[in-house]
Amino acid sequence: MEFVVYILFSEKHNTTYTGYTSDLISRFKSHNELATKGHTIKFRPWVVIHLEVYHDKKSAMNREKYLKTGAGRDFIKTLLP
Repeated sequence: MEFVVYILFSEKHNTTYTGYTSDLISRFKSHNELATKGHTIKFRPWVVIHLEVYHDKKSAMNREKYLKTGAGRDFIKTLLP
């Protein structure tokens, strides 16, 4: 099973969201359409601005954790439109 670390961007609210999943399409649909509660629903619509694929969950979790640090947020800023 592969895991995807993803970064979403809400142009309307100028904010990003970082997460990981084993099913990107379902997760993205949840962020943009299906979810009725949670942090991300108030920042819709989201677009994917970055993806990284990992072959194990631990690596994906570690990368997500790094992207949420100061250095990771600096990297994310380089991706913004």
